[in-house]
Parts: sequence; C-alpha cells; structure tokens
Amino acid sequence: MRIAAISFPATRRAMVDPGPQLRPAVGAKLRRPVARLGRPPHWTRRQALSGTLHWLALAASAGFAVRAGAQDGPPVVPLEVTEIASGVFVHQGAYALFAPSNRGDVANLSFVVGRDAVAVIDTGGSFAVGQALRAAIRAVTDKPIRHVINTHMHPDHLFGNAAFAEDRPDFIGHHKLAQALAARADRYLAVNAQLLGSEAFAGTRLIAPTRAVHDRAVIDLGGRELILEAQPTAHTDNDLTVHDTATGTLFLGDLLFMRHIPALDGSIRGWLALIDRLERVDAKRVVPGHGPPIAAWPEPMQPQKRYLETISAEVRRMIKEGRSIAEAATTVGLSEKDAWLLFDAFNARNVTAAFAELEWE
Repeated sequence: MRIAAISFPATRRAMVDPGPQLRPAVGAKLRRPVARLGRPPHWTRRQALSGTLHWLALAASAGFAVRAGAQDGPPVVPLEVTEIASGVFVHQGAYALFAPSNRGDVANLSFVVGRDAVAVIDTGGSFAVGQALRAAIRAVTDKPIRHVINTHMHPDHLFGNAAFAEDRPDFIGHHKLAQALAARADRYLAVNAQLLGSEAFAGTRLIAPTRAVHDRAVIDLGGRELILEAQPTAHTDNDLTVHDTATGTLFLGDLLFMRHIPALDGSIRGWLALIDRLERVDAKRVVPGHGPPIAAWPEPMQPQKRYLETISAEVRRMIKEGRSIAEAATTVGLSEKDAWLLFDAFNARNVTAAFAELEWE
C-alpha cells in the first residue's frame, strides 16, 4: 500500500490545535514485571481500569528505551499511557497551548489492541510525539499497527502520523478530512513551526488519509471490531467517532472537551444538534479529545452542552439588539470563565465563529 503524503519544504514546520495538559494522575503501579518488551502484563479488569502504565519508569529502571522505527536513531522515551479497559490504552495530553516544552503533546491519544492488529486513534502534535506514542505501543505489544485513525483535521491530533509511516497502515479519516487539510496545510505548518520551534517539530510532515469514511465503516482487529462514523459538521466539518464494541468505549475526539474549553471550528448549531444524538449512543465510557483519559458516559457532555448553549443564546441576543461582533467577543460567555481551562485563549474566537454563523439565521 502506498502512503499518500503531503510534502513541504524542510524549513517549514507545523501548527497544532491547542489542547489540554495536566498530566494524568498517577494510579496504581504495574503489578507484574514485563518479561520482555513487546509483551503486555496480564492485568485484571480492575487493574486495567485504574492502573496507569508507567512505561517511562519501567524503561529507565531496566536501562533501556524503545526505538520509534526501523531506522537507527536516538532512543525514544515512550509516552505514559493508561489501560482504561481491556486492550484500550490512552495517553492524556496537556492542558496547554503548543509550546517547545510540550512538543505539541496537548491532545488525548489512544490505541486499541486486538487479537491480530493494533489501531491508533490520533497521533499527537509532532513527529516526536508520534514517535513516543509508537514506542508506548511497542512497549505493550508487537502486533502490527494496521490502522491510524484521525478524528479530525487539527494538528494536535494528526501531526504525529509520520511516525507510523514505516508501519504502512491505513490512514483513516472523515471523507472531508483530505480537503480540509489541503486548504489549511500552509497555515498549519507555518504557524506551528513558530509555536514549537525547529527542534521540537523536526521531522513533522502531513500525511493525508488513504481511506475515507463517508458514513460508517467497521475495522476488525481480530475478535474486536471498531465502528467508525463520519459525523455532520459540529466541532469541525470532518469529525469522526470510534466505538470499540468489545468494551463499550466511545472515542469522541474533539466532539467532547472536558475541563479544557471547547473550540468551535465548524457549526455551533450543528454541534448542539449532534450532542443530543451522541448522548443516546449506548456506551459505557468515553475518551474525550481533551481532558481526563476516561469518563463514564454520557454525563460528561453536560458542561460542554451548557457552554455552547450559553454562547448561542447570548450571541443571538446581541444580534437582536444590533450589537457588533467585536462587542460580542469581549462580553459573551463570561459567566463560563471559571468553569474552563484556557478560557481566554479560546472563548473570544468561539464567540466570533458563532456570531458569524448565527447572524445569517
């Protein structure tokens, strides 16, 4: 299989969608040693749900690190991941904006291990973060990585794709993802180059999807199916959800923000309508695009729904009163300020996007 790549001059880097970063709380320690790299320990269900896998500490104590690919290069320290359900691993990104210090590691990244293969769900904000995610996978299993799923176009979720190129997986996304990336590629690369700096962004390049989901698709990892659904315009116009039927785990990407303020880059009306439908999905747990690595479902959607409804109602009121978009940007949504991290970085932009949409109702 040929991997479609979008190549850019080496002097360019890339931009990520800002996202969360407070490191996940340390849970129960690994109860059994790993006999050798590439084989997971045998976990009980309780351990799987609560234990954070400290692969970094494991590697340090054993005196080794994992290499990210077949080519020789410096050792790569694996990302810290949590097994939230049997065979489902999540790395929690930072509650932060892109910066050299975090290398674009500001979104939640996941992988699911089946009997025959591995599927990755989002890859991080740089090649370096993607390498560290791949190293974490290799610390858990040596099964082939056959699928890399991008939940949407924002760089913090897919700029790590290139770290998986040598695995030759299907790169899977919403049917509108390729067009959205092509339209913003130059801007994403230029801005993120400045945000991360050349060292943190070295090796990063965009890899376009090789498989598009138009409505619904099913991936079989061997005794384990993932259901992929292309969603209507909401957070963006290319949001894709993933449902692991084996464990009842729902991966929503940035259709769900927790603690990190939501970021509107699609349609506020569409997002609110989709929330009502998503809340009826039969799932046991959810992985948000930003926030803790796991939450019960569907309760975590309520704070986000309240925020979007507040923005929508207050923007409509200002439009009715004949107020300007500039006034709205500085006054709408302030009652929500204490409820969200990174409020000042995103709220005015959300209000501006909502105003531009709603003034034409």
